[in-house]
Amino acid sequence: MNCLLIDAGNTRIKFARVEEGVVSAVHAASTDASLDFTAFTDCGIREVWISNVAGDKVAQKMIAACAPLKVTPRFIVAEVEQCGVRNGYARPEQLGCDRWASLIAAWHRAGRACLVVVCGTATTIDALSDRGEFIGGLILPGIALMQRSLTGATANLRVIEGKYADFPDNTADALLSGAIQATCGAIQRQYTLLNTTGAPVLLSGGAAGLLLPHLNLPVQGVDDMVLQGLKLISRMENYE
Repeated sequence: MNCLLIDAGNTRIKFARVEEGVVSAVHAASTDASLDFTAFTDCGIREVWISNVAGDKVAQKMIAACAPLKVTPRFIVAEVEQCGVRNGYARPEQLGCDRWASLIAAWHRAGRACLVVVCGTATTIDALSDRGEFIGGLILPGIALMQRSLTGATANLRVIEGKYADFPDNTADALLSGAIQATCGAIQRQYTLLNTTGAPVLLSGGAAGLLLPHLNLPVQGVDDMVLQGLKLISRMENYE
């Protein structure tokens, strides 16, 4: 099936075409930017699948951008069970669709208990059991958001690009290192609580590269986890 996959996050919209099961190059735009999919009008797009956590205004913008394709986009929501993953949220429909898509992608990659960590505007740390059950997860501010929250609330701090240090000797490095250490600490804590020997940590998102050197865990870097989950969901729906 020739389709277009769209991941609308809090700050960026990423999209890619899938033809015969192969994902093309991934494109990205700011959620505030205009959106134009006319380049795909001659590509035979049959379906459009969207994960949207950016709100109604962005949803309407994506619907309008899809009009030249003459395809009504399908917005995913978290289900009770889908693609082999069972949703353990107290109210399954309240789980973010981006987290749901990432969990599906992670299960099909790992096929066992794992942590699914996506580092964007927010960082999510979600756990899957050996039976493909989503057993719960954390949401915390992303690396950049942690730093901005401090500079915004503290009169004498301002955003200056820093670098990581174990024992920072300046404010810029202290802000970045503190955000990295806090995030790594949360990941390490959840990994301990998962208590499954050898469980992989699937790490994705724009800030993944900042965390990777500091995690003493069996980490696997995974690109575009939400898009991968969308691809699996579209395949399942067409199969059924």
